[in-house]
Amino acid sequence: MRKSLSQRITLSVVGVIVAVLFGFPTYWLITTSFKTPGQVLSPAYDLIPTSATLDNFVSAITKPGFVTYMTNSLIVTLGSVLCALVAGLLAAVPLARMRFRGRRGFLLLVLIAQLAPLPALFLPMFLLMRDAGLLNTLPALLAVYTASTLPFTTWMLYGFVNGIPIELEEAAMIDGCGRWGAFRRVTLPLLGPGLVATSVFGFITAWNEFLYALVLMKDQGKQTLPVWLSTFRTAFSVDWGGIMAASVIYAVPALVFFLIVQRKLVSGLTSGAVKG
Repeated sequence: MRKSLSQRITLSVVGVIVAVLFGFPTYWLITTSFKTPGQVLSPAYDLIPTSATLDNFVSAITKPGFVTYMTNSLIVTLGSVLCALVAGLLAAVPLARMRFRGRRGFLLLVLIAQLAPLPALFLPMFLLMRDAGLLNTLPALLAVYTASTLPFTTWMLYGFVNGIPIELEEAAMIDGCGRWGAFRRVTLPLLGPGLVATSVFGFITAWNEFLYALVLMKDQGKQTLPVWLSTFRTAFSVDWGGIMAASVIYAVPALVFFLIVQRKLVSGLTSGAVKG
């Protein structure tokens, strides 16, 4: 049913209001990062700054340990995304292509594991890493982040694999491909949108994690960017301009990653419905 002009105007106005409400915090973050300390603490809420400075960005980038924190974050984030994709794919393909006893029960366990909140697993994770001698090592964070994203990755990739007709692989095998060759040449290219959609979730989850990075990594040389952000607050003051600039810098890698994969992200989100 075609909407009337008044309904379309109302929906457009509501959409603009919602967009402004969600976009204003980001706008305030960016504008504050360019303000001087006096402007930041001024009681006058100037929505459009009259002057700008890059001092906050310079102080954030030159803050001791920035390069180390950035490197650690990239290592554990990209590493956990890659490990979760490989392990999730190895689990999703048999679940979607094979019929065995306990298959539905295993899928239910995967879903239950995804529902468990990550902070609730902190104590057993800490004890496990301590007994394994992995405390204060990047592999500990890599293992935790992989484990936290693996259930969702497996569940999502199961839906994508299940949505690809098995007849395509059978046709490739008739033409001379082996089972691995049929998967590599037919199924894997079609899983591109699914791999992208799940990798975005894994990247955001690992990139923003703070609690495990703070507690498991006692050595500052092993900590990540979320912990670095907390260093702008001391017992005596808060460097608001610095923390705003640092937050903008912190968001850049995630934005770049999203821009790289965004072409396949939409198609991945719309084609990943789980079938029977």
